[in-house]
Amino acid sequence: MICSISGEVPDEPVVSKSSGLLFEKRLIERHILDHGKCPVTGESLTMDNLIPIKTSKIVKPRQVQAASIPGMLGMFQNEWDALVLSAFASEQQLHTTRQELSHCLYQHDSACRVIARLKKELDEARTMLAHLERQAPMLASTTMSANASAAINGKRAAESDELGPDGKKIRPGISAGIIAELTDCNAALSQQRKKRQIPSSLAPVDAVERYSQLNSYPLHKTNKAGILSIDIHQSKGIIATGGVDTNAVVFNQTSGEILSILSGHSKKVTSVKFVADGELVVTGSADKTVRVWQGSEDGNYDCRHVLKDHTAEVQAVTVHATNSYFVTASLDNTWCFYELSSGLCLAQVADSSASEGYTSAAFHPDGLILGTGTAGSLVKIWDVKSQANVARFDGHVGAVTAISFSENGYFLATAAQDGVKLWDLRKLRNFRSFTPYDENTPTQSVEFDHSGSYLALGGADIRVYQVANVKSEWNCIKTFPDLSGTGKINSVKFGADAKYIAVGSMDRNLRLFGLPEETMES
Repeated sequence: MICSISGEVPDEPVVSKSSGLLFEKRLIERHILDHGKCPVTGESLTMDNLIPIKTSKIVKPRQVQAASIPGMLGMFQNEWDALVLSAFASEQQLHTTRQELSHCLYQHDSACRVIARLKKELDEARTMLAHLERQAPMLASTTMSANASAAINGKRAAESDELGPDGKKIRPGISAGIIAELTDCNAALSQQRKKRQIPSSLAPVDAVERYSQLNSYPLHKTNKAGILSIDIHQSKGIIATGGVDTNAVVFNQTSGEILSILSGHSKKVTSVKFVADGELVVTGSADKTVRVWQGSEDGNYDCRHVLKDHTAEVQAVTVHATNSYFVTASLDNTWCFYELSSGLCLAQVADSSASEGYTSAAFHPDGLILGTGTAGSLVKIWDVKSQANVARFDGHVGAVTAISFSENGYFLATAAQDGVKLWDLRKLRNFRSFTPYDENTPTQSVEFDHSGSYLALGGADIRVYQVANVKSEWNCIKTFPDLSGTGKINSVKFGADAKYIAVGSMDRNLRLFGLPEETMES
């Protein structure tokens, strides 16, 4: 008796009523449960159609090889040989698979490198295309504006070539009319400040404590990464950045889109500033020039003036509260006072007592005082009307990298290699110092928010302090890590009502910190 399924003698034989075929009970029952039909004839078959056959106990005969010890040893040897051959074949297959995987990984790595290079070339090509698209109309407009400027301000061309006894260019000076304008602006702002109250829309301390990174935007080139300067147009929510790649970028924080790339400088852009009431941006560069950019209806910015009055790197640009004048500070030991509309340098102030040059500058909120930081660790306070140095603060170590006045005009914050110092402008003294990092890590940026309620500093990380008075403690309420991985934060700026913080570091990305809902509202 042989099972129709297995072809072997069954242990529990059963026979089908319909077909008469013999099966192993466990095999046919399993087949019926799965298929419900006879495996040989294909006819419908149920458990009821199976009849068990009673037989005596069947003893299966041994194989010939298992009938003796030598035969069993030979059988075991054959099985061992087969096992060894199978293991060898598996090892060969594993080796081949490893080689194929290694080749695939190499191809993937090569493809990633090619993609990265193509992306880089694409970014550079887009930047060059945007530059060329602006350059064609810019050349015509620059020629026309230069001719018009020469006609309107004919005296500038003559004066620019006229040298004094000391071999320096003769400047027209800050006229009595301009001084009166500055004085009126000072009086108006001082009067407004007395009535000023902290806006209810200002981000509270508990909100700032919960700030985290919202977005990171790659605005500059990868081959020359680094954002050196940031400014924010408070009412429009647009951000300008100056980079190591020689470009300045105007970026819409709300939409997350680049509005314009300002190309024209030949070296890194060290400082960038918006003019609050217009479509103007002023940039300073290590190529010794200052450029004034005019915004247009299509969102692009065209170069309106190229100013070449400095003989060394321009380190800082600051715009006066009238939005009609601005000051530039340079490593050539001079700062220049410009008229914004004409680009005319009205005064170039040199300090014969210094030889290190200026590394930072900022106007006092009222506009009659100018603060400058030098490469020689000094902070100098100037009377803008007389261009006289009326005070100086020492005590820093290293170049003064950043300077910021509080909104109430009482405090001055300065940053250098040894950290941040706070100065009381009423008593002309240092009343507090922060040393957030070790002696080899400079503080690159310090900034009060527009309301004067918070102070941010940047170096190896970003720290936000709650502003207090001279006697009270200024508490650090939030520390953000340096997510760029470069260990160097170059610029920190508060957005409107301190609802977000913009950060630039030595990679190509502009980072925004805040709460998602706060940024959406702003």
